[in-house]
Amino acid sequence: MEKLKRTKVADLLKSTEYDKMVNVKGWARSHRGSGKISFIALNDGSIIHNIQIVVERENFDQDMLKGVTNGAGISVDGKLVKSMGKGQSVEIVATEIELYGTVDQETYPLQKKGHSMEFLRTIAHLRPRTNTFGAVLRIRHALAYAVHKYYNDRGFYYLHTPIVTGSDAEGAGEMFRVTTLDPKQPPLNQDGSVNYKEDFFGKATNLTVSGQLEGELGALALSQVYTFGPTFRAENSNTPRHLAEFWMIEPEMAFYDINDNMDLAEDFLKYLVQYALDNCMADLEFLNKMFDKQLIQRLQSIVKVKYKRLTYTEAIVILEKSGRKFEFPVSWGIDLQSEHERYLVEQHFKRPVILTDYPKNIKAFYMKQNDDGKTVRAMDVLFPNIGEIIGGSQREEILERLLTRIKEMEIPIETMWWYIDTRKFGTVPHSGFGLGFERMVLFITGMKNIRDVIPFPRTPNNAEF
Repeated sequence: MEKLKRTKVADLLKSTEYDKMVNVKGWARSHRGSGKISFIALNDGSIIHNIQIVVERENFDQDMLKGVTNGAGISVDGKLVKSMGKGQSVEIVATEIELYGTVDQETYPLQKKGHSMEFLRTIAHLRPRTNTFGAVLRIRHALAYAVHKYYNDRGFYYLHTPIVTGSDAEGAGEMFRVTTLDPKQPPLNQDGSVNYKEDFFGKATNLTVSGQLEGELGALALSQVYTFGPTFRAENSNTPRHLAEFWMIEPEMAFYDINDNMDLAEDFLKYLVQYALDNCMADLEFLNKMFDKQLIQRLQSIVKVKYKRLTYTEAIVILEKSGRKFEFPVSWGIDLQSEHERYLVEQHFKRPVILTDYPKNIKAFYMKQNDDGKTVRAMDVLFPNIGEIIGGSQREEILERLLTRIKEMEIPIETMWWYIDTRKFGTVPHSGFGLGFERMVLFITGMKNIRDVIPFPRTPNNAEF
């Protein structure tokens, strides 16, 4: 008899080919019943739902059936039939079961239900097997695909920017060093500093915090590019919003001004949310039920409304007049905190907000200066529950102004010669922004901690897996 080809649970649950012989493989979520018939709930990760396996026990080896416990890996041949029970449309009447791998129920960390998120982070190698993290990871995949589809369909080119870099795009200085030098006895200069000329790249290098600067180089040749890759920040922070390794989506567009930039950002965010609603509803319904009762309603509202646009200065006035006592006092010139951003979004406007024209002293050197000499054409998109989800700007294309800002911020000009060249040779207006992918996944899943929307979180004192 020809061996049956495996069918995924997601496909079987949609099938109406009753009485057909099928094969399904996966992991047992439960095995109940001890009389003539028992029932196995089987999941293979292709969908949040299980498929029920009906087992007529007299037809199977009893010792083998005892091994089919929570977490066991099995293969099942059987007849797909219309289910008589509630909760599923089809089930499989098993004719053959092969036990791949048993699970010691005494030591299996997921044997019980109701584990805390904190505990599950300590077993990141096993937590994808839970319903919660299965749902999160499927949504994460769908959103990653949607990112590429969105930009491809709009004529953007995917640019692979370097992970190892000699520049600091943000000027933050919180970067991971990349080196092959002996940490115990590195070569030294006469002044006692490390001589990086003897390092692999002949200079000091780091893991990138952003692909933006290289993205600009691509946009000034191809017009529209985007990057989507890992970025790194050595910030010793243990908040629910920070990771040491995270993924960034950074489009850069020649001939875009700040308004074009805002239009793209708003359209892009709405597209991602709508894509999740259209393609991940089973997982969203689970997360809505288990974690956030307003999740689906909030996602639907995001795609229906027009985002409120106003200047940083206007926002400061609103915050000062709010009558709210913020943990961080409000005054013109401060870098807005999450509490300020969320007040504007959740309390005042009750919709996403795009702020523009920030004080130049709190923004990066590459942002285009306004004629007032005090502000730059920056833009931040603020979302409910998250605060800032996108940060971007129109880039400074005028050479003299760019050089002035580089000097004001004491950035070594000799390290930026390649970036400065783009303003010497055929400069044009251009803009771009960055979306933290994990923050987007956090918003769409309704999870509360950013460590729970990336498979293996990298945080201070945590690089186990």
